[in-house]
Amino acid sequence: MAQPDGKKIFFENLSGAGKAIAVLTSGGDAQGMNAAVRAVVRMGLYVGAKVYFIHEGYQGMVDGGENIKEATWESVSSMLQVGGTVIGSARCKEFRSHEGRLKAAHNLVQRGITNLCVIGGDGSLTGANLFREEWSGLLGELAEQGLIDADAVQMYSALHIVGMVGSIDNDFCGTDMTIGTDSALHRIIEVVDAIMTTAQSHQRTFVLEVMGRHCGYLALVSALACGADWVLIPEMPPEDGWEDKMCEKLSANRAGMKRLNIIIVAEGAIDRNNAPITTDYVKDLVVKCLGFDTRVTILGHVQRGGTPSAFDRILASRMGVEAVLALLETTANTPACVVSLCGNQSVRLPLMECVQMTQEVQRAMDGRRFEEAVKLRGRSFENNLKTYKLLAHRKPESELPVSNFNVAVLNVGAPAAGMNAAVRSAVRVGISEGHKMFAVSDGFEGFYKGQIKEIKWADVGGWTGQGGSLLGTKRTLPAKHIDKIAEQMRKHNINALLIVGGFEGFLSLLELLTARGKFDEFCVPMVMVPATVSNNVPGSDLSIGADTALNAITNTCDRIKQSASGTKRRVFIIETMGGYCGYLASVGGLAAGADAAYIYEEPFDIRDLQANVEHLTEKMKTSIQRGLVLRNENCNENYTTDFIYQLYSEEGRGVFDSRKNVLGHMQQGGAPSPFDRNFGTKISAKAMQWISKKLLETFRHGRVFANTEESCCLLGMRRRALVFQPVVQLKDETDFVHRIPKEQWWLKLRPLMKILAKYKTTFDVSDSGQLEHVVRNRPKESDASVAM
Repeated sequence: MAQPDGKKIFFENLSGAGKAIAVLTSGGDAQGMNAAVRAVVRMGLYVGAKVYFIHEGYQGMVDGGENIKEATWESVSSMLQVGGTVIGSARCKEFRSHEGRLKAAHNLVQRGITNLCVIGGDGSLTGANLFREEWSGLLGELAEQGLIDADAVQMYSALHIVGMVGSIDNDFCGTDMTIGTDSALHRIIEVVDAIMTTAQSHQRTFVLEVMGRHCGYLALVSALACGADWVLIPEMPPEDGWEDKMCEKLSANRAGMKRLNIIIVAEGAIDRNNAPITTDYVKDLVVKCLGFDTRVTILGHVQRGGTPSAFDRILASRMGVEAVLALLETTANTPACVVSLCGNQSVRLPLMECVQMTQEVQRAMDGRRFEEAVKLRGRSFENNLKTYKLLAHRKPESELPVSNFNVAVLNVGAPAAGMNAAVRSAVRVGISEGHKMFAVSDGFEGFYKGQIKEIKWADVGGWTGQGGSLLGTKRTLPAKHIDKIAEQMRKHNINALLIVGGFEGFLSLLELLTARGKFDEFCVPMVMVPATVSNNVPGSDLSIGADTALNAITNTCDRIKQSASGTKRRVFIIETMGGYCGYLASVGGLAAGADAAYIYEEPFDIRDLQANVEHLTEKMKTSIQRGLVLRNENCNENYTTDFIYQLYSEEGRGVFDSRKNVLGHMQQGGAPSPFDRNFGTKISAKAMQWISKKLLETFRHGRVFANTEESCCLLGMRRRALVFQPVVQLKDETDFVHRIPKEQWWLKLRPLMKILAKYKTTFDVSDSGQLEHVVRNRPKESDASVAM
């Protein structure tokens, strides 16, 4: 399988020999900080640098002594799955003073540290930049006081800073997602899902307060992910008279047979007069106006706790490695940078540009320029807000446009968590655009049998958090029954098709495109949204359902590894799904801290297996007592899970014993993760808006006629953007025999897993090393961010 293009380097060519790197966590803690610390330590050691922990943040840097300790490979073992920060974090008044920074500089110079990796919020990163700017002056003062000599001043003349943003609030401009945000959303959604069951039983209204004193991201995205009735955030205070509108909405929902109401309030929510809106105020309002049984739940620090999600572990590991690369490549003239996420790509941005824009948001809010504040938050935030308004607030029938178009939506392929969120979004956006929406049960099998019925706004209420496929889904392709499907298209006057599915969905679109030559019924706009746990659809870096599957794999691996705690040395061989696509095994391996992951795309032989056994044997001679090996189900027809298990058992005899586990369909089940709910919701809304546009473009002489390649598309995420791609153009990018794309972006992540497991390898740095600038308005499509 072709590897991604780009220059590859051996790390001998980018050496950290003679350099000392220190890593600290500062400000509030966030899940995933430990994964970032682990990546910085191991990458730093890998390239030959000395790496130090600074315990208790800036306070530890000022106090010195035992707070600054040299790190070893083993000292970051078993910390990947731990929440919070094991090296501690503290707010430090002393560091804000010149005297405090002088002490900190002395402590660093004593250990030869001139490279700092700071994981924290905008305050922590601003402090680091000030420290960097003052560095040469501080060394001069230390020399005058006789605390260091002139050689030390010359040798340690420049301090290099790289930042990573660790904050559950996602309030830092310049990055689509901060470390900890996804995990905090997991905590919120777990609570909301649990509350919804009890609220439904008693027909209650629940008012939930989530964190976000100055940023409403958590409130907004959790409202989108659970289909909340109302959300209150600081960036967009409600219009005057909002109380009556909210009560009308709650009352209308109850009249529509809904048995519960959910209202989400950010802790910093305000009205147009800057007066705080509290959960108690909202509760009293609902009780007074509607008489509903209403309860308040304040989530508090639950949102900061628990294990990091798969997304946060992968994000933090990628950022940590990128931070070390940035430090190795920096010069005395390089500005302090922050490692960020844009779409699906790591980028480096000037730290102070990001900080200044973050502060601009607050100034806009203080000046009551709320629309400006929303725009400054970035397109992802703005798009979340627009999508929430579109899906949560139904316009009266009199205000809806009348299009007279019929649009059908169906699921094709295996079930994937998040499919229902995508269908809900499509149905509600379609109705908002004036279309009549039709739901097809059981994919194309149901289509040719005529299992098609109109679906209304209220029919999809509560679908966002449901796993599997409520419409029903089959792997049946349309070609076999194409004439009957054409007949059903004619019978129901279907003017457009939206498919939510996996590789079978892609094949289905190709078959329908071919059928246009024989049946005019298929000369309509058709679009597919990728949804499969395997993440093997060409034309998209990510698929709905893959994140939920990754979390299932990661959580199971955590438990399996923990089962060996306190026993003798043990290696676990875990089989994952994915067909021939190694995404789940590779990225799951990175998130779970695996030692190896066997996949079809990267052929291996008995020598590789032997090398892995020897590597694990050496590892077991240290204090590390557990090993983890993942195997994609179709990676090799001869090297089966049983074969690898028996090989490891025999070759590791006397050093470690082995256990095997086939995860199976648990990877497809469960409630969708917050990421999959939001990704499904937003990508499906965008697909529906594309359909509306195409319907207007192709409506001529009283009918829809669309027969161009551009009218049959797959909507996928490519690097930084959501892109509509004609399916016929994706044929050359596809390996149809093995049902995978010929080139896959995540293969670039495999060396990270190997590096963090102490293997010598090469690493593609074609995407690294470019310092970009913060832009206020990114390209139009870039709100497609992986961040959601």
